[in-house]
Amino acid sequence: MSFFFAAKRKPGWMAVLTCGGMVTLAHVVRNGAGRPEVRQLESFAIENDLVAALKRLRSAFRIESYACTTLIGADACNVTQMDAPPVPADERKEALRWALKEMVDYPIDNACVDVLDIPDAGLPTGRSPGVLVVSAAEQSVRSCAAPFEAAKIQLDAIDIQELAQRNVAALFEDENRGLVFLRLDENGMMLTLSFRGELVAARRGEISTQQLNSADAEQAARARERLMLEFQRSLDNFDRQHSHIPVSKVVLACCPVVEHLADDLRDSTSVPVVEMDLSSVIDFPANPELREGHCQVRNLLAIGAALRAPAGGAS
Repeated sequence: MSFFFAAKRKPGWMAVLTCGGMVTLAHVVRNGAGRPEVRQLESFAIENDLVAALKRLRSAFRIESYACTTLIGADACNVTQMDAPPVPADERKEALRWALKEMVDYPIDNACVDVLDIPDAGLPTGRSPGVLVVSAAEQSVRSCAAPFEAAKIQLDAIDIQELAQRNVAALFEDENRGLVFLRLDENGMMLTLSFRGELVAARRGEISTQQLNSADAEQAARARERLMLEFQRSLDNFDRQHSHIPVSKVVLACCPVVEHLADDLRDSTSVPVVEMDLSSVIDFPANPELREGHCQVRNLLAIGAALRAPAGGAS
C-alpha cells in the first residue's frame, strides 16, 4: 500500500521514521529468494527542529540516492475489513470509498484510500473474498509528508504500521500456514494475522509494556489479564472469520521485556508461541547490535518499513 510513488534509486528501501524525539534510518535490501539484509540502521536525537534534523541527515547520508519511505501515525489512518464489492476492478476503490463514508470522521471525498486483497486460498464455496481498506484524511497524509518536503527529502511511499509489521511477520511464516504476530512496546500493542506474505487481519490496542511492567503490582496484573483476554478474543475472532487459514504459530516481539509473558501466552492458547529472533530470517553484518532482542523490537517498524517490495511490485 502506498499513497504516492516515484522512481526507485539504489536497491532496497530507506525507511526514515520519526518517533519519540528520534529519527531512525533503516536501509534494507531484499536479495531475491535469499535473506534480506539490513545494510544500515541508525538513530539520532531530534534536538529542537525536525526539519533541521532531516536536512542534516539528508546531507550526511545522501538520502536522495535512496528510495525513501516513512510510516503515518497509527492514529491518523484506518484499516477496515470489508467485503469485496461486485464491481469491475477499476471501480472497486471508488465503491469502497463511498462504503467508508459513515465509518470515518473525516471527509471521504478527497481522503487517501487504498485496497489490500485478503488471500482467498481455501475459502469456503459461496464466501466472497474480503479486502482491507486503508484510509486516511488528506490533511493527515500531507502533515506526515510536510517535514520531509521542507527538508527536500523525496518520499517514494507513505506506509502504515500494519504493513511494516506484516513485512516482518511474513519472514517467519511456514509454507501454506498463517502466522499471528504480537508486538508490544511502550506505545501499545498490535496483533496481525498474515498468510502467504499478505496481511489478513490487524488489531490495535492500548495495553503497553509500561502498564505490564508497572511498579504497582496490582496495575500490572490487571494489564496482563486484559492482554490475555484481548489475545484470546483476537485468536478466536481470527479463527471464526478466517477458519480456512490454519495458524502454525504466534511470534511475540516485546520491548522492554515483560517477564514470563511468553509463558503466559503459551498457557492461553494451543498454538505454539515463540519469541522473535530476527537473526533467524535477516542478515545484518553492519549492525551487530541487532543480535540483542530489545534492539530488534525497538527497530522492528523501521526494518519492516524498509522491507517493502521493490517499486512497481506488490506492496
